[in-house]
Amino acid sequence: MARTNEQWDLLIQDKVVEIKELPKFSPVASRPSPLTTGVTIAITIDHTLLKPDATSTQIDELCDQALQYKFKSCCVNGAYVSQVSKRLSGSSSIACCVIGFPLGAGTTKAKAFEARQAVEDGAKEIDMVINIGALKSGDYALVHEDIRSVVDASAGNAVKVILETVLLSDEEKIAASFVAAEAGAAFVKTCTGFLGGGASVADVALMKRTVQYKGNVKVKASAGIRSLNTCLEMLEAGADRIGTSSGVAIMQNADSNADAY
Repeated sequence: MARTNEQWDLLIQDKVVEIKELPKFSPVASRPSPLTTGVTIAITIDHTLLKPDATSTQIDELCDQALQYKFKSCCVNGAYVSQVSKRLSGSSSIACCVIGFPLGAGTTKAKAFEARQAVEDGAKEIDMVINIGALKSGDYALVHEDIRSVVDASAGNAVKVILETVLLSDEEKIAASFVAAEAGAAFVKTCTGFLGGGASVADVALMKRTVQYKGNVKVKASAGIRSLNTCLEMLEAGADRIGTSSGVAIMQNADSNADAY
């Protein structure tokens, strides 16, 4: 039975109190080990190219880099999913597609259609933007329906829910993370990177604390992650996946760092 906004509001109020009472993340100052900065970091990276002027040749280059470094995925707009899926075929890297990107203000039916089309074209993961206006209006029932519809349309493939944290208060970040977890999201994700700002250690830790009750819901840090140090900070704060267009530079730095030990 669907929850009303009033029911959601009560649950979210309780969740906000609960999360604020939990111990906050405190980074430990320690030098990363070669294991942390070696090949294991590659499988946390969604290698990303979402620029509106991206060319077919650049998409092929993105895929070839993913194959070289064994990144988890190539994250692209829907028009390129089929190309990416074919290019990565037979490898450990997968195609990931953004939905309702970058504003999240499309209709639920349109987002669900996008997700179904992406899966048909070979996407194995879906990154969707929430209806940010609905969240800020307190229409949690709509936010839940929006996410749930994309989860259902994705046919069992992992859905990462982009909160656009740069536009949200801490209470709204908790609310969005909680609703996404309840709707069946596999990940909650920080930002699109299209509206300024980016992922922060504090946001990643807050989102992690919020969804940890589910056990199987993870966190993706995305936007503004351009260096190995920033990548490691996000992983240390609780991120399970990193979205970045700087994957190659991060891996080159990681390899150099490992050689230093």
